[in-house]
Amino acid sequence: MKICLVATFPPSGRQLNEYAFHIARELRRNPAIELTILADELTDYEFATDEDGKSFNAQEQPELPGFNVIRCWKFNSLATPIRLLNTIRRLKPDVVWFNLVFSSFATPENPFAAFAGLSAPALVRSSGFYTHITLHHIIEHVDFSTAGVRREKIFRIGTQVATRTLLKAHSVSVLLSGYRRTLTKKYSARNVLLGTHGTFSSVPSPPDFTKRGDPQVRILAIGHWGTYKRLETLMEAFPAVLAKVPNAKLIVAGANHHTKAGYWESVREAQPADLPIEFRGYVAEEAIPELFRTASVVVMPYDSATGSSGPAHQACEYGVPILCADIADFRGMAADEDMAVKFYRVGDAADLADQLVTILHSAELQKQMSEHNYAAGIQMTMASVVRNYLRWFELNRFKRHHARVVPNWLSLRLRSRLSRHDKTFDVSFPTKDGNGKERSHSLEPPRDYAESIDSADVQVWHDKEALTEHPGGDGYQSAPMLESDF
Repeated sequence: MKICLVATFPPSGRQLNEYAFHIARELRRNPAIELTILADELTDYEFATDEDGKSFNAQEQPELPGFNVIRCWKFNSLATPIRLLNTIRRLKPDVVWFNLVFSSFATPENPFAAFAGLSAPALVRSSGFYTHITLHHIIEHVDFSTAGVRREKIFRIGTQVATRTLLKAHSVSVLLSGYRRTLTKKYSARNVLLGTHGTFSSVPSPPDFTKRGDPQVRILAIGHWGTYKRLETLMEAFPAVLAKVPNAKLIVAGANHHTKAGYWESVREAQPADLPIEFRGYVAEEAIPELFRTASVVVMPYDSATGSSGPAHQACEYGVPILCADIADFRGMAADEDMAVKFYRVGDAADLADQLVTILHSAELQKQMSEHNYAAGIQMTMASVVRNYLRWFELNRFKRHHARVVPNWLSLRLRSRLSRHDKTFDVSFPTKDGNGKERSHSLEPPRDYAESIDSADVQVWHDKEALTEHPGGDGYQSAPMLESDF
């Protein structure tokens, strides 16, 4: 199978580049996959600075070895969809997979370029290529008051149009059950799947408690800082934590958000020099594991959230307790993926300090939360997540092939039977393969089809051996809509 992955990709410093890397790494391990990454052009990233304040220059970094990367689109460019389409037409992939947030192609200050980029999946589909989107957030769940968005009403109208455009793709997967409910109810979308974010390793690392609290108790905050991911509440809370946990140390890692250059540097300058706070800035991928392995707790001091959290899943990967602001998306994430998470009231520094002290004072609580999160991480490895995506792509490729075989009258007959009968039945028909050998097929509707005839799943059987199955279990948490709905 030939797959084109459209995404930001290292050494790019833009949002979701790490997630795309881990998807690509798993795809590369599959010998049946021919992967081409259609990535953003490299530039200077003034918002991504290291602990010395030096800007990260991706142009000085080599491409990652072992990946076929074509950098064929540019951030903030109106030409992005045309350049992508021209490249895709040349490559002729079986699947075009977009890894997106709404700001993947441009900043909110450049709405025309942003919308142009978000229209690319619909354009690619209209050109005859199977198109899938992994959408990491939806605008309906964004708190604009904390995201720094001006002209909110106009912005909401524009993003609703963009959402409808994204839903023109063959299929869209979201990572929180609440997102799927919103898209199906508000937009009447019938091509939305519920997926899993996943941890970033094939095999999560068991927690090594000998690396934690000896001699320092490390509190880790990591992310892209400056919009809704802010540090003021944590900075206010940390002195109170230090008064009760004298060997505590705060590690702040991660670059600024691309719209907020200089944010974490300004926070660092405002802190007293004697506080044990270390600002790491941009952290290379190879340095991430040690950050988590030595952390006693991962804290996410956000004002709001826009989807499932990468740092929370990395905490599960390494078996680390998690403390989050009490935000609906994080509640949903913890429930959907069975994470051990403690919550504090949003913006309440005193409550944040109290919750941190509670965790740090209890070795037993740390152990329980660590082991619980490690167990959760085992169930959602990136290998299992990618395997389910591939299962879904194979299913749809098989269905598209057999759609050319099944006569139109048979599809109508199937729907007619569904409307008249209330039990499972088989519709069998013969065909011949490429060698002239006769093959027997049957279409079997699901057991429960009362809710909607038009959205009925259809399972295809080939010589009595099931060749397709519902994407379920370790990568998808609800059965997607199949058949003609896509």
